[in-house]
Amino acid sequence: MTLERYGHGGDLRTAAEAFGGEPGRFLDYSSNMNPFGPPPVVGSVLGERWRELAAYPDPAVRELRAALAGRYDISPDSILVGNGAAELIDLLVRVLRPETVALAQPAFVEYEQAVRHAGSRIHPIPLLAEQDFVLQREPLEPALRASGLLFLGQPNNPTGALVPQPLLELALEGGRPLALDEAFLDFVPDERNITLIRRAASQRNVFVIRSMTKFYAIPGVRLGFMVAHPDHIRMLQERQVPWSVNAMAQWIGCAVLQDAEYEERTRLWLQEERPWLADGLRRLGLHVVPGAAANYLLCRLPAQLAGRVDELQRSMGGQGILIRNAATFRGLEAGWLRLAVKLRADNERLLLTLGAVLDEMRGRFEGGGAER
Repeated sequence: MTLERYGHGGDLRTAAEAFGGEPGRFLDYSSNMNPFGPPPVVGSVLGERWRELAAYPDPAVRELRAALAGRYDISPDSILVGNGAAELIDLLVRVLRPETVALAQPAFVEYEQAVRHAGSRIHPIPLLAEQDFVLQREPLEPALRASGLLFLGQPNNPTGALVPQPLLELALEGGRPLALDEAFLDFVPDERNITLIRRAASQRNVFVIRSMTKFYAIPGVRLGFMVAHPDHIRMLQERQVPWSVNAMAQWIGCAVLQDAEYEERTRLWLQEERPWLADGLRRLGLHVVPGAAANYLLCRLPAQLAGRVDELQRSMGGQGILIRNAATFRGLEAGWLRLAVKLRADNERLLLTLGAVLDEMRGRFEGGGAER
């Protein structure tokens, strides 16, 4: 049984079916959530407002849109809130319905799924390991000429790479629609200077999609938002499912935006922990893609073990640690895995367990075991 049977990491129920025990027993490195867990204010909101669930949620999500507008100094009319970023990705492609969509690959699986749901074609833009999966001008230029929409991750998932600013400007030339998925940009220290949110609010060919679930560790409520020109937001809103964003998600979204201490603690932790974990993985013999300070690392096993990620995943899962087999991302061959960055004690356990499993696998390989 593959842990990515539904296309994503973080599937604790499938892990429990595969390895036994309760879903809560696993240390989950297969999904990229803030390891501090939801801000404490989330519990307070649910405890204080649960009786309000007897009423319908605000269909226009006015309070949260106003809070987001204040944070980014844009108009609420340029914001559409959705049931997670996944809904907004699908909605955008379905409404624009371009004949061809350019996708940099490897990338988040939802982009390709949304394109296929809309009946559009994919023009792939290969991201190469020898270039640390950073987007290059040479494949981008023909992709722009051939497509009616360019979809990019900023930073990209699973590689963690940012799009170079000159290539963003190139993509914006000529008015062709550009969709930027900034789901993990909150984790990047220079986020305020990198995001295109303010540009998207006024420029007709820019669409920025954000997730609030990763940074604030609230994937269970499903919450994301899109920023675009108000004319586009109105068009998208007309096609969105009514009451897409439930009341709890709206309350929680407003509350977590007020927790500046949580945000600062998260960024300070990641600046220290990400390089520490990357160094530990390199000492175990893995190649680690540099990335751009996102809360995950893309790694490649040594060549002699490249075809054994499934075995590694099973061995780690049996010991209560879940890892993401990144070969499920189109554009990555066997041998790649993606790991979240967690708190130090958990990362120490990961390195200790991973080192022991890799040593055992190397021993069998060198002894002429399963590889014969």
